[in-house]
Amino acid sequence: MDVLSSRVLLRPTDLARSHVFYGDVLGLAVYREFGPPDHRGVVYFLGNGLLEVSGHAQQPPVGLEMWLQVRNVAREHERLADAGVTVTRPPQREPWGLVEMWIEDPDGVRIAVVEGPEDHPLRRDQR
Repeated sequence: MDVLSSRVLLRPTDLARSHVFYGDVLGLAVYREFGPPDHRGVVYFLGNGLLEVSGHAQQPPVGLEMWLQVRNVAREHERLADAGVTVTRPPQREPWGLVEMWIEDPDGVRIAVVEGPEDHPLRRDQR
């Protein structure tokens, strides 16, 4: 398989509410939009991947989790909590050295917001 591109497909229960969350609250940049204005699909940049929020689901997604690495988890915690985002676990340093916070999107999709501290091996080329 020669994969040229990929994206996560998210079918929310309330499309407009999810666009507000991912576009306005999280502040993800738009890669492209498609479909009719009243039911548009949006593909967001997600670091080195893409997230497509489109369509409609009767039930919230089950088993989907996202992992988003940011520069400063404490700053994102403050910003997202002020915006009313559900923070299920505030930032804390994990035994493996990353600082992690867990939030939820409007459908309850779990999202890890992660910072690699200066001294973490992910920040250094160990070769």
